[in-house]
Amino acid sequence: MNKIELKFNATLENEAVARNAIGLFAATINCTIEDIIDVKTIVSEAVSNAIIHGYEQDKDKEVIVSAIIEDNIMHIIVTDEGVGIENVIDALRVNYSSKNRSGLGFTIIKSLSDDLQIRSKKDMGTKLIVKKVLTIKGL
Repeated sequence: MNKIELKFNATLENEAVARNAIGLFAATINCTIEDIIDVKTIVSEAVSNAIIHGYEQDKDKEVIVSAIIEDNIMHIIVTDEGVGIENVIDALRVNYSSKNRSGLGFTIIKSLSDDLQIRSKKDMGTKLIVKKVLTIKGL
């Protein structure tokens, strides 16, 4: 098992740092380029949601992203202590957005992952737990 954790201010500039860091972490097990792209997209969408929806771009707040790789399974956890999601079932609907945006973030994450869990409480924050099975090149 290998683990990495990043903690950073809730600015959209830091989304790229998290996306690339977790993508590079996935690459350490020699997985496919397609899987690395999927991981980077998952992180990008999850972190953007935390910054835009959870914290309403309050750069004094912090987002935590951790990733664990065991064998060829990666778990990505994105946590914020923001406003929370009032209704997770609604939030999972295609095109649902609380901020007049596209509303595709969770749809994209769900389509690229092998499992998605969302734990959220109003005014206490949100934790996304994503499972992604990585394909090792040459196997």
